[in-house]
Amino acid sequence: MATEVLGIIAPHPPIMVPEVGGPRARVTADSTEAMHDAARALDAYDPETIVLMSPHAPLVRDSFVIDTSPRVTGDLGQFGARDVQISAPGDPELAAAIVEEAERDGIPVVPRSGSPLLDAGLLDHGALVPLSFLDRAGRYPLVEVSLSFLPLALHRALGRAIARAARRKGRRVAFVASGDCSHRLTRDAPAGYDRHGAEFDAQLVEILSANDYPALERIDPGLIEHAGECGLRSFITLGGFLEGTGARTQVLAYEGPWGVGYLTAVAASPDLLQRAGITVVRQHDQSDIRSAGPSSGQSGDSIGTAASPTASGDKPASSDPALSSESAPVALARRTIETYVRDGRVFEPPPAAGLLAERHGAFVSLHRQGDLRGCIGTIMPTQSTLAQEIVRNAIQAATCDPRFNALRPDELADLEISVDVLGEPEPATPEDLDPREYGVIVSADRRQGLLLPDLDGVDTVEEQVSIAKRKACIAPGEGVSLQRFRVERYH
Repeated sequence: MATEVLGIIAPHPPIMVPEVGGPRARVTADSTEAMHDAARALDAYDPETIVLMSPHAPLVRDSFVIDTSPRVTGDLGQFGARDVQISAPGDPELAAAIVEEAERDGIPVVPRSGSPLLDAGLLDHGALVPLSFLDRAGRYPLVEVSLSFLPLALHRALGRAIARAARRKGRRVAFVASGDCSHRLTRDAPAGYDRHGAEFDAQLVEILSANDYPALERIDPGLIEHAGECGLRSFITLGGFLEGTGARTQVLAYEGPWGVGYLTAVAASPDLLQRAGITVVRQHDQSDIRSAGPSSGQSGDSIGTAASPTASGDKPASSDPALSSESAPVALARRTIETYVRDGRVFEPPPAAGLLAERHGAFVSLHRQGDLRGCIGTIMPTQSTLAQEIVRNAIQAATCDPRFNALRPDELADLEISVDVLGEPEPATPEDLDPREYGVIVSADRRQGLLLPDLDGVDTVEEQVSIAKRKACIAPGEGVSLQRFRVERYH
């Protein structure tokens, strides 16, 4: 007979919290609905303590960090929602037992309580975002655990140690595995695009749907590196916690807006799910996940809007005289879109010259009557010329942005187009950065995060670098190398 237990896999993008994302939070509606389902399961289970593993908790490379604080608190003020505050009692007794069980198995652990360097008792957004849906009132005592860069098998062993500690202390524990999937699903993804990102996410969904947690450790290490994920170690730890319980894992939602994969799942007995009222589980076609890659876009208003020069001597390709003032990049994008939407053909541009012959990443943004109608872009060049880059991204923006239906011929007449051309990244120091003028790329080991320039609410270099580090799952205190790049917009 299955032991009653509860595990929750939770994404943690701050934008899905309504107070942070506002109308944009609707983009993650599937994840939000799934988190409400998970919250009902948590209420039905009624744990005595929640143990939550966050990729954004203070990180020690060769040890796990266990917060033994008597109280934990935090808010989403850094994301513009200081009113989203969570304060909950800790469970120092259970935390100490986890440390003891881990040490008994030779697992390196560091207690976090009383350590100002490790921000003892301070909740990060990897904990705050899931808790804002699961337990915003702080009803349940909480123990936060960090992941580490130790072998994956040690994460599974830590999960087993947590389960043993809970049994030894007689605690009814729910385990929350916070983590996002690939950060490289699209051309405008925060960590850049990698075609293997969607493949990695598809494997995750398949493995978890099959309840085969050991298979997570058999994923090709090269694929993991290409994916740029931050959730795998949390999910593996959950697998160790669930061992021997007979719990089944139900994938409730998967979606990949903004170039990052968000997966929500509940691991529990069928009886618990029934008590929680979870009667319909949203299943997901693996082909949908694989195809969520390079076609997804980011809204054009998140790209720098500095005035840009127009390429001289190039005539627009459109036959509409009203468009004669368009720049060469925009004229090319328009001709491409008109040809594809009306005739179903890919426009072959003439031999490129000047700017269009260079290699750049580029975004193509479409608007009608002031409303966004599509946006697809590439951070780094993927084609031999900017002209070819624009042709590819223009077709994608017109037909493959998942937020919109494909553009219709009757929408071409009043279509507004802009093309953003990204400059080559160059090494930088913090003193070289300006969030209004430059985008930034932060790198640490194999992890990389990117933030475009001129974003609303990002006014300082510190904010810009901090957000880019969070996107790459780089801890606040870790050193990074910096690059900067410019963005020019053509109309």
